[in-house]
Amino acid sequence: MGLFERYLTLWVGLCIIAGVLLGNLYPALFAFIAGLELAHVNLVVAVLIWVMIYPMMVQIDFFAIKDIGKKPQGILLTVIVNWLIKPFSMAFLGWLFFKVIFAGWVNPETAEQYIAGMILLGVAPCTAMVFVWSQLTKGDPNYTLVQVSVNDIIMVFAFAPIAAFLLGISEIHVPWETLLLSVVLYVLFPLILGVLTRKRLERKNDDHKLIAFLEKVKPWSVVGLLSTVILLFGFQAEKIIAQPQDIMLIAIPLLIQTYGIFIIAYLAAKAMKLAHNIAGPASLIGTSNFFELAVAVAISLFGLHSGAALATVVGVLVEVPVMLSLVAIVNNTRHWFAEKPAD
Repeated sequence: MGLFERYLTLWVGLCIIAGVLLGNLYPALFAFIAGLELAHVNLVVAVLIWVMIYPMMVQIDFFAIKDIGKKPQGILLTVIVNWLIKPFSMAFLGWLFFKVIFAGWVNPETAEQYIAGMILLGVAPCTAMVFVWSQLTKGDPNYTLVQVSVNDIIMVFAFAPIAAFLLGISEIHVPWETLLLSVVLYVLFPLILGVLTRKRLERKNDDHKLIAFLEKVKPWSVVGLLSTVILLFGFQAEKIIAQPQDIMLIAIPLLIQTYGIFIIAYLAAKAMKLAHNIAGPASLIGTSNFFELAVAVAISLFGLHSGAALATVVGVLVEVPVMLSLVAIVNNTRHWFAEKPAD
């Protein structure tokens, strides 16, 4: 785990502060950047999202799916938690907190925006960061690769329909064209480019070239993420200064969702008698979020200044310290599970 990944929460926090300060000091600059749009997609943010996502996609080996039949239980758990439980529980918690519990503190329009951002986080299960969590829990790297590969393929086809369904029942207008464009732009295209890049690097069966390439491009993921955070908080600087309590209000249901999903997945893995090196990553995949995609889609659907975009960025701030605490739980409960390696 590199320096940037280890202290990602600190860097995100500093970028939030920098974004708010710069947004208040140079509002005209951020207004100009916000106006650089094409088909409701901000060009500057789109470039930064690609910088984030592309290195992650190169890490995924989709040919590993041929090994899916060897140990299907962990795959089944991942799919059920990611696509049948997590999106709907996130939508429910968003409704519960912002339509009921926090209804007196947040106006209805803003509440809908926050719910939308939470939904987008819930429909975007984690991809690349899972490899970090898997490594820290001594998970089986090959099996984790298969889990992530299956998850990403499902995401290409399921993200837009589930997001549209949940946004629709939350009484939020869904611009289907923008949603589908976001999936194509931020998932499908980087995925294809990542597969082609990996195939080219592996052509001579030389893993050293792939490893060297990943070492060069992986830091750019963090650069893209932190730059996006600065922009997002710069765009919303005035709102954040006026309503700092909203950050805490958004964080509360996100924390409940994260720990709740982990408990469900981890206890299910124990009941299924999975080996620890499969149970740990399987539970953490469903708990973590592909926040890069959620941020990008929130911006495309609702705008750079929207509450939905703010909610997804709060997800970034919350996720890293929470995931590290869950890694500690997984490591301290290793004796609950069998230790035999996955075949």
